[in-house]
Amino acid sequence: MAEEASSERSEINGGGLASMDSTESRWVFQDEDDSEFDGDEDEENLRHRTSMDSEDDEDDENAEQRLIRTGPRVDSFDVEALEVPGAQRNDYEDFTVGRKIILAFQTLGVVFGDVGTSPLYTFSVMFSKAPIKGNEDVLGALSLVLYTLILIPLVKYVLVVLLANDDGEGGTFALYSLICRHAKVSLLPNQLPSDARISSFRLKVPSPELERSLKIKERLEASLTLKKLLLMLVLAGTAMVIADGVVTPAMSVVSAVGGLKVGVDAINQDQVVMISVTFLVILFSVQKYGTSKVGLAVGPALFLWFCSLASIGIYNLVKYDSSVLRAFNPVHIYYFFKRNSTKAWYALGGCLLCATGSEAMFADLCYFSVRSVQLTFVFLVLPCLLLGYLGQAAYLMENQTGAEQAFFSSIPSGAFWPVFLIANVAALIASRAMTTATFSCIKQSMALGCFPRLKIIHTSRKFMGQIYIPVINWFLLVVCLVSVCSISSIDEIGNAYGIAELGVMMMTTILVTIVMLLIWQINIVIVLSFVIFFLGLELTFFSSVLWSVGDGSWIILVFAVIMFLIMSIWNYGSKLKYETEVKQKLSTDLMRELGCNLGTIRAPGIGLLYNELVKGIPAIFGHFLTTLPAIHSMIIFVCIKYVPVPVVPQSERFLFRRVCPKGYHIFRCIARYGYKDVRKENHQTFEQLLIESLEKFIRREAQARSLESDGDNDTDSEGESSRSRVLIAPNGSVYSLGIPLLDEYRETNKPISEASTSEEVKPVPSSDPPMSAEQSLERELSFIRKAKESGVVYLLGHGDIRARKDSWFIKKLIINYFYAFLRKNCRRGIANLSVPHSHLMQVGMTYMV
Repeated sequence: MAEEASSERSEINGGGLASMDSTESRWVFQDEDDSEFDGDEDEENLRHRTSMDSEDDEDDENAEQRLIRTGPRVDSFDVEALEVPGAQRNDYEDFTVGRKIILAFQTLGVVFGDVGTSPLYTFSVMFSKAPIKGNEDVLGALSLVLYTLILIPLVKYVLVVLLANDDGEGGTFALYSLICRHAKVSLLPNQLPSDARISSFRLKVPSPELERSLKIKERLEASLTLKKLLLMLVLAGTAMVIADGVVTPAMSVVSAVGGLKVGVDAINQDQVVMISVTFLVILFSVQKYGTSKVGLAVGPALFLWFCSLASIGIYNLVKYDSSVLRAFNPVHIYYFFKRNSTKAWYALGGCLLCATGSEAMFADLCYFSVRSVQLTFVFLVLPCLLLGYLGQAAYLMENQTGAEQAFFSSIPSGAFWPVFLIANVAALIASRAMTTATFSCIKQSMALGCFPRLKIIHTSRKFMGQIYIPVINWFLLVVCLVSVCSISSIDEIGNAYGIAELGVMMMTTILVTIVMLLIWQINIVIVLSFVIFFLGLELTFFSSVLWSVGDGSWIILVFAVIMFLIMSIWNYGSKLKYETEVKQKLSTDLMRELGCNLGTIRAPGIGLLYNELVKGIPAIFGHFLTTLPAIHSMIIFVCIKYVPVPVVPQSERFLFRRVCPKGYHIFRCIARYGYKDVRKENHQTFEQLLIESLEKFIRREAQARSLESDGDNDTDSEGESSRSRVLIAPNGSVYSLGIPLLDEYRETNKPISEASTSEEVKPVPSSDPPMSAEQSLERELSFIRKAKESGVVYLLGHGDIRARKDSWFIKKLIINYFYAFLRKNCRRGIANLSVPHSHLMQVGMTYMV
């Protein structure tokens, strides 16, 4: 059920249940015909089902809804989240001054390498498409570069887009997860109301300005077409990021090594390519050493690079022509287009190269804080870049023939080789900027079910966002080498660079616009101004680079399309598999008929059955019952679920619910992870955490049941109506006066038998007094401990899907071949837990879709 809620906080005090903050209320949507405020469960059905799992009940999605205000609600499936420690603190808040200086150097080395090396090639590509005819052309081109640099990296990214981060995470999928958290737009139907109660799941308290946001939210949630379109935009943007990770190293390294042709006359282009290939192999080989180590090592080098840019720029301004400062007058852009017409439009593709790396600042945000990136760019990176471009333009005013290698030609002869060395180091750093951004985006897409699972290595114990993906690293190297060898011209590589960069920029503009409307809820005039101006600007640049796509840059487009298809096929297949598992889940009536022995022998021990369902009994469990001669005395359905938040606190990791009556000893556990969380625990640690959380859940369940029974004695005369009384305030707000508490666990008069184990259990004479609540609790806890001592076995059900014979040919091709190939070669979900083979039990099952 959709809801806009303020954070609900509670504390466990000694043996008491919870002390809820009664001053905080929350907003939820209520069905018009529903008397309960949390519509997850039907109370009347629960009473007659003897605490059976009621999660099979489907909510009526077509029912009319209204926004109401209720008090804090204790959700039965969120008992484990009662210990809310508060919002997650930023990793970078409590650093000393020295640590902040080190962090600033790492920021330079990781985030700003790409945008910092743009002076190596921007003017060279621009003037290859629009040759210099006079000084006015130099001023016009410089004016274009200056305002592009100010508008896109500074205004759009540093001042606006960086603020749309998802709790410190940046990138296309971070924006998508932010939107998914405020509207049910995910195509994978595994969302739960309890997800919104994670302390890092921050939602805005409604205000009068919320009406427009709610309308957009309802429209997005109601339209399957809009959901698919939004996902396609996200996948396209991610594909362009990966393509950017290929073309950035190619462009940066080839342009830096190309300076040899200025310093050594005997060097030709083929030799430049061979040296570039060597550098690229070295670059991707050291990637595994991590962002912290490499970033700290190359941070000072990049600082020297920015200082060199500024120094050379000032030198050229003083020596050649300081009148280039007139380029800050935008009228020179008009004169440039008037003089060169179509050629000036072609030159826009080269001009955009000065803003490349802007997306890397956002995508690499997970490695560093927003404020450190903003301050470093404004006070160091941007001034040095402006001085660098002004110096090159001043040199070209008197040396127009040096436009082919504008940067290296403008270096004073005495400083050429030191600057050449620093430039090549900076180019290698720039190549890493988009590579690390690619790793980050792919990890996010894997967590949200849009990319095949791959091995992820975490390279830092301090910062869990710093990762390395070996398969992607070597894959990018191979494609990068193919691109460098097949597209040797710097102009063609620059055009491919522009296509990849603009694709990401346009997707980011659209997603940030949705964030502005749905989450920020700012003035519509500001939103329209943002999207019209920046999307129009980027489409103008895009039209320029697309005109030259036939020169060889089509290779990058093809690569991006392939990555897009891989992600789309994986998402489509995963969605079909999940929906099929939901349709074929076992009914609770069948479990009743089988009885607490489940129609087989219950052997001592705990069976952890891994599945992807967040509700219902998976069909694979029936396969285990019919295949195995016995089943464990305690069964826990474990679902590893990624929720659209960066981090889930450890105390809120596990959610439990009984799936059957108490005597069945069957539970459901949802282990929730954020897309930034690190799953490094071994199987012993995971088991220990899970059992401890289960014991806490059972204790709280007993406390809640006892507390509720006391409340029933006090309010027995009021009957059931006391739970649904409401107060309508003068402003129309509806306040609930009764808070339903754990109705799922109501006791009934019907006795419940305990599950049998290999130990003989003597029947209790009917004349004996019933067991007290405390004795029942201790008996169940003792049962869990004995089962744990008998051993824990992982029951893995490998569910594959095949297209039906009457399916369309395209569907058969996608599911039976492409998706099957990806699934066969991806990393298994259990691979993150080092489980011995003696503790594994696997059963395969094929679903026809």
